[in-house]
Amino acid sequence: MTSTETETPRGPAGIRLVEPAGPPHSLLFLGHGAGGGVDAPDLVAVCDAVTAAGVRVVLVTQPYRMAGRRAPAPAGQLDEAWSAVIARYRVPELPLIVGGRSSGARVACRTASTLGAAGVLALAFPLHPPGKPDKSRAAELPIDVPTLVLNGDRDPFGVPTPTANVEVAVRPGATHDLRKDVAGTAELAVAWMRSHGWAR
Repeated sequence: MTSTETETPRGPAGIRLVEPAGPPHSLLFLGHGAGGGVDAPDLVAVCDAVTAAGVRVVLVTQPYRMAGRRAPAPAGQLDEAWSAVIARYRVPELPLIVGGRSSGARVACRTASTLGAAGVLALAFPLHPPGKPDKSRAAELPIDVPTLVLNGDRDPFGVPTPTANVEVAVRPGATHDLRKDVAGTAELAVAWMRSHGWAR
């Protein structure tokens, strides 16, 4: 694992690159939640599991977090910084998978089509603010990119409805942090990536 920083139009982003043991089958970028970091238990579990299955992982820390702020930058700025990181670290011959948890999942979903991603891995996608189901963010989910959403059935941010390209796996007893059975969540992510030929 190597850690570094890279410049974006919104300031330096943190990069943690985790290589598989052999040649990578695909490249997965993962972003963090609004006030958290890339050490969240579900991100760590998914990173470990997919790396063991032959996936190169890039964990991305947004510039606002690198600057020590907890309140997220506006959506457009998050997307811009994220896209700049992917442009810098993507490998044309490897399938590009974008993902993250919560706010990071939203960023990945919003940018997937523009970036030409092969798939989206969304952990704890926040369908709506707690207690406000009328303020749905379902429109941010991709309509033309294979997507796996992993949400807890006790998530106060809600659980998206599956569509033609969006598969939803509901984790029993899990809340928004997905701490309950992170190993099982990671196994579902690996199985989905294998089903598309992105992991061994």
